Amino acid sequence: MRLTRGELKQLAGPVVVGLVLTLGGAALVWSTGEALRSGQRHFAAAQAEEKIDLYQRLKQLHILGEERRLEWADAMARIRKERELLDLRYTVERQRLLTSVAAKPGNIDFYASTMKVDLALLHEEDLLRFLADLRESGNAYYAVRKCGLMRTGQAVSGAGMTPRLRADCEIDLITLVDPAKK
Repeated sequence: MRLTRGELKQLAGPVVVGLVLTLGGAALVWSTGEALRSGQRHFAAAQAEEKIDLYQRLKQLHILGEERRLEWADAMARIRKERELLDLRYTVERQRLLTSVAAKPGNIDFYASTMKVDLALLHEEDLLRFLADLRESGNAYYAVRKCGLMRTGQAVSGAGMTPRLRADCEIDLITLVDPAKK
């Protein structure tokens, strides 16, 4: 079938419109792809910056790296003195690897040392202040596993302050270690 000159003139407009629409569609597809790639780059950069910020915060809190037992002992002595705690005894058990950490990032291993604390208290709030001071010392991440509070049964004496309560706590001191850096 042959088209006449008049038919070709009639088809010229729709063909041009079709080409323009095809080129416009291709440009939109390209533009959308570029926008997607740009968004992915920005998202990746934001994630990297967020991870760097988190790493810096963990490093600042002394959660990354080896245990800081000497700093823990210093913190306990400082808290005892500042809070005027009458009796504070503690022991720190050997460090152990935490194996059931959900969504563990990369090569990082989580370690915990359980600190058993025995405190003589005048008031319940002394325990809360002790735990807050311990957490603020920033030498590890402190996770309280359990804390029991009981009355001592001692009568109040007029001569001095007598502790009426005892607290027995188990606190995990958690640190994060990259085995590649050991």
